[in-house]
Amino acid sequence: MTLEEKCGQLACPIGFNFYGKDGDSLWLSDDFTAMMDTMPIGSCWAVLRADPWSRKTEETGLHPRESARLLNMMQRHAIENTRLGIPLLFCEETPHGHMAVGTTVFPTGIGQASTWNPELLEQMGEVMGKELRLQGAQVGYGPVLDIARDPRWSRVEETMGEDPYLAGVLGTAVVKGMQNHVCATLKHLAAYGIPQGGHNAATADVGPNRLMTEYLPAFERAVTFGGAKSVMTSYNTIDGVPCSANKWLLQDILRKSWNFNGVVFSDLNAVNAIYATQHVAADPAEAAALALKAGVDIDLGGYNYGGFLKEALQRGLVTETDIDRAVRHVLQLKFDLGLFDNPYVDEALAEQEVGTAESAWLTKQVALESAVLLKNDGVLPFGDHINKVAVIGPNADNQYNQLGDYTAPQAPDRIVTILEGIREKGRAEVLYAKGCAVRDENDADIEEAVRVAQQADAVVLVVGGSSARDFKTSYEETGAAIVSESISDMDCGEGYDRSTLKLLGKQEELMQRVYATGKPVVAVYIQGRPLDMNLANEQSNALLTLWYPGMEGGSALADILWGDYNPAGRLPISVPRSVGQIPVYYSQPATGDYVEESAKPLFPFGFGLSYTQFEYSDLQIEPAEAMSFQAGDVRLESMADTICKVTCTVKNIGEYDGDEVVQLYVRDEVASIGPASKLLKGFQRVHINKGESKQVVFCLTCRDLSVYSASLPCHSEAAGRKESMEGGWHFEHGAFTFMVGGSSENWAEIMARF
Repeated sequence: MTLEEKCGQLACPIGFNFYGKDGDSLWLSDDFTAMMDTMPIGSCWAVLRADPWSRKTEETGLHPRESARLLNMMQRHAIENTRLGIPLLFCEETPHGHMAVGTTVFPTGIGQASTWNPELLEQMGEVMGKELRLQGAQVGYGPVLDIARDPRWSRVEETMGEDPYLAGVLGTAVVKGMQNHVCATLKHLAAYGIPQGGHNAATADVGPNRLMTEYLPAFERAVTFGGAKSVMTSYNTIDGVPCSANKWLLQDILRKSWNFNGVVFSDLNAVNAIYATQHVAADPAEAAALALKAGVDIDLGGYNYGGFLKEALQRGLVTETDIDRAVRHVLQLKFDLGLFDNPYVDEALAEQEVGTAESAWLTKQVALESAVLLKNDGVLPFGDHINKVAVIGPNADNQYNQLGDYTAPQAPDRIVTILEGIREKGRAEVLYAKGCAVRDENDADIEEAVRVAQQADAVVLVVGGSSARDFKTSYEETGAAIVSESISDMDCGEGYDRSTLKLLGKQEELMQRVYATGKPVVAVYIQGRPLDMNLANEQSNALLTLWYPGMEGGSALADILWGDYNPAGRLPISVPRSVGQIPVYYSQPATGDYVEESAKPLFPFGFGLSYTQFEYSDLQIEPAEAMSFQAGDVRLESMADTICKVTCTVKNIGEYDGDEVVQLYVRDEVASIGPASKLLKGFQRVHINKGESKQVVFCLTCRDLSVYSASLPCHSEAAGRKESMEGGWHFEHGAFTFMVGGSSENWAEIMARF
């Protein structure tokens, strides 16, 4: 390969302008063919993307058969019109479904995590990967495994919450499902979800012990147990080092410690940011050199590797060996995906098997299992006496407000809004009033909403936020939305960070006026981050969050309201009482209260109600047979070694069949590094019929009871600790408390020594 051909393999430019469309006609743009003539690229990103940033609508974007046709055309051009004929790698966004017209839109990541159901999410990953591959692409960007500890941050909706164990188990399930068809890309390495001030891409203030203990284990699990084939670096810096130039992170940890042998992508233009915004490099060539030597194989955006890597070589900033290493990773992935054998797809299959009724059923199931019931005084489920229901609020009948960020335009008849779902249920007469917008205070008719509420037997009040992009919004080169004075519904989604968590616009005024009618009110939050729920918690008769529930959200809520489905979602992230508590997460060491309020969140991690009740008993712990664990180093190969079993009995003592999410937490009573108050180490979502009991068994591994330290202090033998240890994961003898229950704040506990 020539140097230009090698550099081209490492560049992944934006692709949604690589084609033209007029009716049924498709053609390759001059931009694409010229690029393939001068420096043939190895991959491209978002060719099929449709949204306001790409300026592709449902009409001007590509439907599944057209997508397959276009990518076949691009592959054919690459193979037949370049010297080496190397097939292209097509990369697309798949955080909650492929971001293209005609695909299946699932709940966003925070909703997926609320299911606490890895088996269901593996099925979801299977559908996402299959739909992507049928259209001709091979790399899906997702799942997002950032640990989110600041709800002001605009991308909380994409994550699986605040806990590394939950995110790791669920993310691994998604990876396994996706990689039956495509390569899954873990996002974003690392510590992206704890930006200072809640600002997207701001620096992460974290040391090596907490980084390894809290912010990397989800990625490690997805690599080690899920076999993830690619990873994407994040925009932020850690201790002043850009993640895309962090050799310790990408080489020592990812490749050497975790045995990762796949491809590392930068995030879009993150390599150039090393120079342009982070000022760690003097020019684009130096930025390219820093990223390549750190371990970034593919420059998403392609600007630095495509334009300046050759200069970096000429200046002695990199060697050709550095370039060859990255090219080898890219070509190996293409071989593993079968692109050299058959890079083409069947266009008819794409039309038949993308966006099917079966996938719509699955997205409804994910929406059902993700719904979290936070309060219920008995108003739910609705009884036969509820003959007339008022559906009110800015998110009651707005399709895109319930889909979340990274969503393509979809045909209106494929999306069921809350209002439509309740109407289609047919169990009561339905009245409707919007009341107000999410943000625009001029778009309000609260008096109409009050009149509608007064006529009803019960009110479903649908409030919250929106990540719906519009064509009036401006976007950065990275695709993040730019906050402006123009008023849209958008209050969340990449680039829309918040300084408060209050409901915007006139939503709280609307809520106050509806509550004042005295009618039973079910408050429903459609949201991408935990918003202020104090008013709703105080005055609503019932309170749910659906997060962004996807295309079948309205159908799912209707089933829940009338008791055809018993909700069992659990919070994957704590809901704060106020911004002043942030960060507030369940594993924090215990603290005192504030002068103004409790230090505890309004709703804790793992919390969620049901229409039935569960009773826990017979909590026992049993050491593994012939257990011979010694204090000392814990390596990856021992992660699955069982050290003990924890069992309990759960009985459904209520009046409804239902699911319970049984959660196991562990606290190390004395550790070499200041221990967390508790850490999730196991969970099971189990279905129990009313009056029945089930025994739940958790098998804990040596790693589950280990501590990580970059440098361990010396401890005396009398304290039960090894005198000195090297940095890393270590099992230490001592006392552990095991807590089993229905949330991080409700459990029975037992102590054992090892």
